[in-house]
Amino acid sequence: MASILVVDDDANLREMMAVLLRREGFAVREADNGREALEEMERSPADLVVLDIMMPVMDGWELCRELRRLYADLPLLMVTAKSETSQKVKGFGLGTDDYLVKPFDPQELIVRVKALLRRYKIAAEKMIRLGRLRLDKLKRSVTDGTKTWTLPLKEFDLLYQLASYPGQIFMRDQLIEAVWGIDHDGDERTVDVHIKRLRERFEECTDQFRIATVRGLGYRLELTGE
Repeated sequence: MASILVVDDDANLREMMAVLLRREGFAVREADNGREALEEMERSPADLVVLDIMMPVMDGWELCRELRRLYADLPLLMVTAKSETSQKVKGFGLGTDDYLVKPFDPQELIVRVKALLRRYKIAAEKMIRLGRLRLDKLKRSVTDGTKTWTLPLKEFDLLYQLASYPGQIFMRDQLIEAVWGIDHDGDERTVDVHIKRLRERFEECTDQFRIATVRGLGYRLELTGE
């Protein structure tokens, strides 16, 4: 049973989300603000955190930053009334994995939570399936059973990073840090060049997956064979 921490200073909304998630079989804990959430995580880490932005004591921005620093592989879902693209960019830049705008359909909350947990489970494994394709991180190979693609190291790492979290938006600087490292002295154009090469290399596989450009934000890998 996955454990979820819901962080929001609106007690009614927090309880509503907790009830919805418990009905789906999740173990749910609640926190009123960012500082309380960090204390809860220190006592017993959750498998996923749902967090609001506008909270007293410690807001969602700072909480997101701290959670990403302390728990690098923890799924984070921001739930907020702020719908502007600039706010989403800031959230993704601080490390959130997904963004849900209030008011929201209760079923959408459940779908997004389950999708995040599924993505992180995939990322923890060393084998990823994209439709009929299989990415083997240990062998650094991509195959569909009959054909094997030989990729340069950084191309494979970039594809594997995107495929580990299907549907998640990655900003260019996030991909630079994940694939090339924080000390990389090139610019974000490097990501664009490698994405272009991957699209060309797997042009025949667009019925299985595609790498989509999210205007103003970055890239995400979308499964098309489901």
